[in-house]
Amino acid sequence: MENILIAVENRIATITINRPSKLNALNKATIAELSQAIDDVENNQEVRVVILTGSGEKAL
Repeated sequence: MENILIAVENRIATITINRPSKLNALNKATIAELSQAIDDVENNQEVRVVILTGSGEKAL
């Protein structure tokens, strides 16, 4: 995946949209990757919590 990062620690999955230059806007490719990431996390029996976040600075 190019636009999505997944990290799992202590039963918490963090899915990060990683398009800071585009203010993490969702395009077709990112939506497809996000869907796959959600499927991956859903099938992980160890995950109990999911956090969805974006990378980079806040937009001004």
